[in-house]
Amino acid sequence: MDLAFLHPLYEHPGPWASVYVDLSRHTEDTPHERHLTAEAMSRELAGQGADEATCRAVRDAIEELKHSPEPHGRALFARAGQVVLDPPLARAPQGGWAQWAPLPRTTPLLDLTGEDAVAVVAYVDRKGADFELRSALVREKAGSVAGRQWPVHRTSSVDWSERHFQLRVENTWEHNAAEIADALAVCQEETLADLLILVGEDRERRAVHERLPQRLHDRVVQTPHGTGSRLLDAGVEEARATHVRRHAEAELERFLAARAQAAEGVPAVIEAAREHRIDELVVRPDGPDTHREVWIGEDPDQLAVRRTDLKILGEQHSWSARADDALIRSAVATAAPAISLTPAEAAREQDVPAGGLGALLRWT
Repeated sequence: MDLAFLHPLYEHPGPWASVYVDLSRHTEDTPHERHLTAEAMSRELAGQGADEATCRAVRDAIEELKHSPEPHGRALFARAGQVVLDPPLARAPQGGWAQWAPLPRTTPLLDLTGEDAVAVVAYVDRKGADFELRSALVREKAGSVAGRQWPVHRTSSVDWSERHFQLRVENTWEHNAAEIADALAVCQEETLADLLILVGEDRERRAVHERLPQRLHDRVVQTPHGTGSRLLDAGVEEARATHVRRHAEAELERFLAARAQAAEGVPAVIEAAREHRIDELVVRPDGPDTHREVWIGEDPDQLAVRRTDLKILGEQHSWSARADDALIRSAVATAAPAISLTPAEAAREQDVPAGGLGALLRWT
């Protein structure tokens, strides 16, 4: 996950209000429920010591979402009476919550906005195809292609005079499949889609799949659920979730292959961050050490396991913070991406990285 969009959060000192709002529920009572949420979040922040102006800014921002059709949720980061960043979420947070702390609470974003597989769903028939772009936040038309319109249907006659017509039908099918495959390849290149999901009759799906460039074959998913099937949406979401899970498993394998030269555990990763050696931050947000207390200074590379270590480094002002949030601040400052291993079940079972925090290094 590219963390560059978090830069505004580290251009000003804390403390920060971090609020995660669940917007996945949509009923007649939703506006009233979100009004109650706005009030509750404001009270929660005030109870933790947040200033009145920041509480009001958060309350007003949530009030503005009363009629929002967003499918999942929103994160709000505020300080000094202003909401600085409010990214939409690709997954709904488990219950809304708010926190007032020296650093913004950004680690949940790795799972809630991180890996979001983009899919082009191609609704294929013998005459052409319609393309639809799908992600957690987007569902929109992505183009269409019309092939030859005649002849596309075989006749039931077995008369020898019909053989020429049947051959023309076959040629039309093949021509249209090739045109659809070409257009789909262009659509993938323009949208950078992770997946191509083919919907339609078995023969048409296979014909298009076979004519796609070889480089795209491992991105193709064929679904037996046709247009209008109530199972189609579930099939698309399952394909997207499977892609995310496989990507996390591949990242886990990559970390394990480089483990001997990686940093693992809070002290080792903190040292690597202080020396700007982190190439990729590897996080399992449910790891037991992600919430471990560390000490930070005003600058991103001023962090240490013990407060006395910061004083030795010459930092006179220090605050306690969560290890994961302190490391994300450091990663943002050094343009290092972050990887979440949450979707990989094996990472949890094997406690990789140790305690939930690790890093692939620029040098050892």
